[in-house]
Amino acid sequence: MKNIWQQILRYLYIGKKDKSSPNTTSVKLMHGMNRISILVFLFALIVFAIKMIFFRHHH
Repeated sequence: MKNIWQQILRYLYIGKKDKSSPNTTSVKLMHGMNRISILVFLFALIVFAIKMIFFRHHH
């Protein structure tokens, strides 16, 4: 589980880069797509939280 969080931090440029990982074009593209996916997911969570907080309907 610790490795998953380290990888996410690396995708977001927060963690240290792994020196043993391959540095090919396809790996760079994969990491780029993963980075975009994580950012879109975080954006969706923020939008969802804002909607839940400010747009609650009381029935």
